[in-house]
Amino acid sequence: MTVAPHTGQIVESGPLPPLATHHVVWHSEADTEALARQLAAQPPLANAYLTLHGDLGAGKTTLVRHLLRALGVQGRIKSPTYAVVEPHEAPGLLIWHFDFYRFDDPREWEDAGFRDIFANPGLKVAEWPEKAAALTPPADLAIHIEAIDDTERKVTLHAHTACGLALLQGL
Repeated sequence: MTVAPHTGQIVESGPLPPLATHHVVWHSEADTEALARQLAAQPPLANAYLTLHGDLGAGKTTLVRHLLRALGVQGRIKSPTYAVVEPHEAPGLLIWHFDFYRFDDPREWEDAGFRDIFANPGLKVAEWPEKAAALTPPADLAIHIEAIDDTERKVTLHAHTACGLALLQGL
């Protein structure tokens, strides 16, 4: 796995300071999967907004794939890097996986109907949220992933809302 440094400034996805913070080290992909399963088991996740922060190759998309599988998403799970958003369905749950890496123009937000998506129930997960930070609501839970080496990751989770705090307390 190759990790490329992020060259732009990282901006937190919301103006709120964290209500709580949790640190963990993933020693393998199995640890990533375990966190995804813990999150998937929590009822508040059904209407949460999660943001994923980290350099290219840090493991953001891997975490999302494990989370979607743990929620019961079937079939191919592809990265929305070029489409910006990929919708998914799990039993009783709508999920939108955003990747704002190539997001350049705020007009895209309105044209694509993202405002409507965020106004409706469902789980929203965004990679590279800093590219659309002025347009998105504050993250319930911001997950920062830092590659230590090819397999280990230092992970910091920040709860910014009551929903995020409930998710963090369930870990």
